[in-house]
Amino acid sequence: MNLYSLMQQRTAESGPIRVGVIGAGKFASMFLTQAVGSAGIHVVGVADIDVAKAKAALARTGWPAERYAAASLDEAARTGGTAVIDSADALLVHPAVEVILEITGNPIVGTYHAVTAIDNGKHVVMVNVEADCMVGPLLQRRAQQAGVVYSMAYGDQPALISELVDWCRTVGFDVVAAGKGTKYLPEYNYSTPDTVWNYYGFTDEQLASGDYNPKMFNSFLDGTKSAIEMAAVANGTGLIPQDEGLNFTPAGVDDLSSLIIPAANGGTLSRKGTVEIVSSLNRDGSDVFRDLRWGVYVTFEAVTDYAVQCFAEYGVKTDPSGRFGELYRPYHMIGLELPVSIASAVLRGEPTGAPTGFRGDVVTTAKKDLRAGETLDGEGGYTVFGKLAPAATSLERRALPLGLAHGAKLIRDVPKDQTVSWDDVELDETQFATRIRRELEAEFRAEHAEAAMVG
Repeated sequence: MNLYSLMQQRTAESGPIRVGVIGAGKFASMFLTQAVGSAGIHVVGVADIDVAKAKAALARTGWPAERYAAASLDEAARTGGTAVIDSADALLVHPAVEVILEITGNPIVGTYHAVTAIDNGKHVVMVNVEADCMVGPLLQRRAQQAGVVYSMAYGDQPALISELVDWCRTVGFDVVAAGKGTKYLPEYNYSTPDTVWNYYGFTDEQLASGDYNPKMFNSFLDGTKSAIEMAAVANGTGLIPQDEGLNFTPAGVDDLSSLIIPAANGGTLSRKGTVEIVSSLNRDGSDVFRDLRWGVYVTFEAVTDYAVQCFAEYGVKTDPSGRFGELYRPYHMIGLELPVSIASAVLRGEPTGAPTGFRGDVVTTAKKDLRAGETLDGEGGYTVFGKLAPAATSLERRALPLGLAHGAKLIRDVPKDQTVSWDDVELDETQFATRIRRELEAEFRAEHAEAAMVG
């Protein structure tokens, strides 16, 4: 609880924390508007393949033009300014940069950026959950071996959920489930970039701001992003996804401790110690009362009768038995909160959440009947969506991770709602991210097999 004082001390003694930003979309914009007034953070460079877009993001978020006029990273490091460049490679190797913020949302390039940053001795704040859920467990091990921090992004929901789980375990409760809220109906699984704005109800003025990518927002809607984030939470906390994945149970904040508990105790979960999404919509499309659409939660169980008594005495919201409680945060502020991860990595050497194993995976699932010869378009597109599965199930099915589904060519038909496997597609096996994922699967398949034998 003393990060701010540590930042002040660091700034006074050796200057601000030096950061490189890769990607200049909405999340980055939210971080940049906080960084512009921070004495403890120096954004040395912003890299985006569209330099004009990156400069527009800086201007829109309150940066005077002279602040990002540096002609090079060397000049930016020397003068305290910021360079805007079209290639991330210079940021990844520049000696002035201490922390890389990977915010592209692209799992293929994100994997390369993270590995390169780690190999060059830089901390990585992996905003790119798409890459993290695909190869994060391996990246974390690589970072640990290199003596740097690989971290979830504070402000994004996986890190905030992991924080709630950590609180729960530290104080001595049994974690029942953890997750977040979202807007969901079963029909959304089949949404495409052509239908997404109608479902969201965004205005033309909002869309004109330049922050809204239809594929990205469609991935929020069709269940993919929820699967991605819950896989990250599972990998970071040790919670195991349910065999069926996510139920998207309609539940408001007053219902968590009654609904998001095991079915044997009157709830909806098929197992304890898992992850779950709660929907802000009832299945008939009506709004859930006091929904948690923007927030995160944990449900937990008292381990003694005296703790149950304390729940009642202090007004803890519980199920009818009084044993299951809940704690929630009603909203998250994504990039606005990112400085917490930066400060934690540099000043404490601690991540704000990180993978500790491979427990959850996002498997590629057909949105429609797919035919051999078709090319998949990945997250938020027209052809597939992501479903959460236990990692052991994914490995057993040889499921294609969603992060590799963009550009993959089908060599066999796949019916609607069926999992796409490695055997159903033709991939470039020389691609860096594919090789890293193959390495992860080989390593963890062996670990899962060994654990099964011991069990």
